[in-house]
Amino acid sequence: MKVAVVGASGYTGLEVVRIVLRHPELELSVVTSEQRAGQPMGECFPALRGLTDLKFEANDPASLAGRVDAAFCCLPHAASAPTVTSIRKLGILALDLSADFRLRDPEVYTHWYGEHKAPELFGKGVYGMPELYREQIKETELIAAPGCYPTGALLPMLPFLRAGVVETNGIFVDSKSGVSGAGRSLQDGFLFAELEGNSHAYKVANHRHVTEMEQEGSLAAGKPVTVTFVPYLIPTIRGIVSSVLMRGKGSLTTAAAHGILASAYADEPFVRVLPLGEAPKLQSVKGTNFCDVAVTVDEHTGNVVALSAIDNLVKGSGGQAVQCLNIMQGWPETTGLTEMAPVP
Repeated sequence: MKVAVVGASGYTGLEVVRIVLRHPELELSVVTSEQRAGQPMGECFPALRGLTDLKFEANDPASLAGRVDAAFCCLPHAASAPTVTSIRKLGILALDLSADFRLRDPEVYTHWYGEHKAPELFGKGVYGMPELYREQIKETELIAAPGCYPTGALLPMLPFLRAGVVETNGIFVDSKSGVSGAGRSLQDGFLFAELEGNSHAYKVANHRHVTEMEQEGSLAAGKPVTVTFVPYLIPTIRGIVSSVLMRGKGSLTTAAAHGILASAYADEPFVRVLPLGEAPKLQSVKGTNFCDVAVTVDEHTGNVVALSAIDNLVKGSGGQAVQCLNIMQGWPETTGLTEMAPVP
C-alpha cells in the first residue's frame, strides 16, 4: 500500500515516517512540508540518509490523486480539516492526527479550537483507539487519532468506569510529558536551558485534551464524567506518565482492581498490565507502541489510583494511527509496530 505523510517534517510526521519505512506492507510515496518543499528528506534529517530518496513536496492534496492509497495527516489543529476533506474526496483513506475529528459535540470543538473548517465531515471520523473502537475502525475510511494525553489517561481509567466501581465525578488526572509533545516550539518554557533540572505544570485545569477524556469516559460509564486535568512538562524528550485518581465505590481491593484491569486488556497486543506492586516506567515504553498500566487502591481513602506510561509520539500519536491502518486493512494489528524499547 502506498502512503503519504502530510506534514512530515514535524515530530509526529517524522515518527510516522519512521514506522512506515519499516512496515512490510507500506510504501512511503509522498512526504509534504511547506517549510522544506523541494529539499531531500535525508539532507534535512540526516537520520533518514540511505533510507529514502524522497523530497519534501508542498502540501497540495490534489497532487496525491492516483499516487497513494492512504494519507497520514500530521498538520496542526484547525489547519488539518480542509486537507482531510480534500483527501477524502479523492477516495484516499485518511488518518488524521490532529484534534479536528476527535470530538462529537461541535460546540465543544468551537470552544476549544475555534470554527471547524470542514463541518460536513464533523463527527464522521472514528476515534482511533483500537481498544475502544476496533470494530468501527474496520469499517471506516477516516480515523481521528486520539491525543497523547487522553491515550495515557483513558487506557487506565476506562475499565473502572465500565465496571461501575468508581464515581464518575471528581476524577483527577496528573500527566507528566516530555517536551516533544509541544513540537518545535521556541517558547522559553520548552528551551533546554529553561527545562533541564526543572518541571512545571501548565494549562492547569484548562487543557483542551480534557474534552476527549470526558467524552470517552462518559460513553464508557453511560453517564456524564467530569475530569480535572493537570499536565506537567518534565525534562525529557519522549514519553508521558499519568496518574488517574478515582473515588472508589464500596470496598474495592487492590487485587480486585488489578483483576478488572487485567480482564479488560487480556487480549490487547499493546496494553501491558503490570504485576501487582509494579509501576509503569517511561524507559520501558520509549520508542514503542506499548502502554503499560497498573493500579493500586488506597486502603486509607478507598481511592483507586490507576497508572500508565506511553511514548507520546508512538502509542500517543503515530504508532496508534498505524495500528488503526493495520486494522482497516485486515493485517495483523502488530505489523510494523513490535519495536522493543532501547536498553539502556
